[in-house]
Amino acid sequence: MATPWTTAQIPDQSGRTVVVTGATSGLGLETSRVLAARGAHVVLAVRDTAKGERVAAGLPGSSEVQRLDLSDLASVEAFAQRWSERPADRRGIDVLVANAGIMMVPLGRTADGFESQLGTNHLGHHALVGRLLEHVGDRVVVLSSLVHKAGRIDLDDLDWERRRYSAAAAYAQSKLANLLFVLELQRRLHAASSPVRVLAAHPGWAATNLQGRSGNALADRLTGVGNRVFAQSAAAGAQPTLLAATADLPGGSFTGPSGPGEVRGAPRLVGRTQLASDLGLAADLWRASAALTGVDVLAEHTAR
Repeated sequence: MATPWTTAQIPDQSGRTVVVTGATSGLGLETSRVLAARGAHVVLAVRDTAKGERVAAGLPGSSEVQRLDLSDLASVEAFAQRWSERPADRRGIDVLVANAGIMMVPLGRTADGFESQLGTNHLGHHALVGRLLEHVGDRVVVLSSLVHKAGRIDLDDLDWERRRYSAAAAYAQSKLANLLFVLELQRRLHAASSPVRVLAAHPGWAATNLQGRSGNALADRLTGVGNRVFAQSAAAGAQPTLLAATADLPGGSFTGPSGPGEVRGAPRLVGRTQLASDLGLAADLWRASAALTGVDVLAEHTAR
């Protein structure tokens, strides 16, 4: 049996630049902390820059804070524009970690009118990755979830305008969308002979501030109990992300905990559902997402 992977196996990251979305708390903070400690220059891409500066002040090594609100495509575009205006020697991104997200919240709309979970978790990152991809030299890591297994993609009603809204189903749809995004982007990168790879990770059940925001007091209390009894720490939950961000894994890989049900444990390669492996659905979702965000990357002729 192979020795379980730990963060001690992360090679020196000196000279590398890593952008982490949602880096002020939870998985994003723990990911940033470890990579900064290993020598990476970490860019905290966050909505609240004042909080980001406080977090950055407590990180080891080198870091900076940049404003990014994934629920607003204008903010995504502004972030990418600022990045493209950096000096050439500070423009390269070795690893882009698409970590930020919201979870099982009441029905809401982003600045662009998208259902908030799809808009933040998937469409915002679709636009961000697309706008930054020319600067990425190594890889993109996208955070999904075990809950993708319950996900279904309704291409005719992605924004829950005609269906009865379910916070859990909307979250599951967004996390399935993350995996389909990885599938299609990796296919396009391969078709374009790009050395860049895109991978996915999920944290299992990790205690973070994402939970407990459903608007249902009883459900939120039960979640709190579950976090105390069953969940692993945010630091442990970040390990699949760190494995995907630093190990020599093939593009399209999916990492998660190794324990029963992938709820907790040392990180390893894990599987995904049949839907999350559907190349046709991935291409269809990509085209829908490109139309909604106005962002596409790599030639359409590389699609099926």
